[in-house]
Amino acid sequence: MAVYTQLGSNQLTDLIAQYEVGQLISAKGIAEGVSNSNWLIETTGTDGKGARFILTMYERRIDLSELPFFLSLLDHLAVRPCPVPRTIHDRNGAAFRFLDGKAVALIEFLPGVSIDDPGPEHVRAVGEALAGIHLASADFEGERENGLGPAAWRTLIGDCGKEGLAQIDPALVSLTEQALDAIDARWPVGLPRSIIHADLFPDNVLLLDNRVSGLIDFYFACRDTTAYDLAVTHAAWCFDPDGRNFRHDLAAALVEGYQEVRPLSQEEREAMPVLAEGAAMRFLATRAYDWLHTPADALVTRKDPMAFARRLQFYSEAGHAAFPSLA
Repeated sequence: MAVYTQLGSNQLTDLIAQYEVGQLISAKGIAEGVSNSNWLIETTGTDGKGARFILTMYERRIDLSELPFFLSLLDHLAVRPCPVPRTIHDRNGAAFRFLDGKAVALIEFLPGVSIDDPGPEHVRAVGEALAGIHLASADFEGERENGLGPAAWRTLIGDCGKEGLAQIDPALVSLTEQALDAIDARWPVGLPRSIIHADLFPDNVLLLDNRVSGLIDFYFACRDTTAYDLAVTHAAWCFDPDGRNFRHDLAAALVEGYQEVRPLSQEEREAMPVLAEGAAMRFLATRAYDWLHTPADALVTRKDPMAFARRLQFYSEAGHAAFPSLA
């Protein structure tokens, strides 16, 4: 579940009354997510026709000093317009409030579904939408550095320890040592930077037919190498979930869709293989750390680090062949 704090009907009614969204009709806890409490809110709407919103209470992992960055980014992109949910500001203009000492925000509800088995047409649309937020954020003034960049990968792997990595899989010790050194030696500098999503997995994309209706969960967003965001999305969408099978058709569609909106420079094209290795290492490192450090009774389903170890091995061997539309 993902409702860590229970709110009574009077608390919810009083909270929603602080917004120009009509009267509260219902509030239903949302089971997805692992870091915050979430509710689907239904109100009468300002026109009496009804409206839906997502209410989020920030429980952990979010530095509240960074919350204005995330919420103002949504507002910036929503008016560009990108398919992202806007923040609903309260009657005093605030993007978030405090309830029982915890920050809460009301976010626009977007229609659509997350899909587990995408086709090329879906992934092409994701590429187009990703490029769109990169361009639309060009004049966004907020700043947040990537706390999960290359230096953090080495720290996380070190915190796992050789014994811990071997518990997951004996091959991880040598794989991570060699890969970290190889990535560091080739990691590009001087490529274009922008605001990036940094976590655009299928469960963070809503689709209607073949159209992206929503990009959500921007809580890893930061300013970093733009093409790295494409590499993260490539690793997230172009394999089966366990990382054993690579889909060339999805890879081609993703990059083609992206380049229809924002063409890659020659330097970015040349850097894509090592950026993809870095993307795989990022999720291998965080998953391995969580695998070893998440308490057994935690309300969090641990994710298999080997799914990204396999992606990492694939990228290191395939090189530019992983990006068929760039050949």
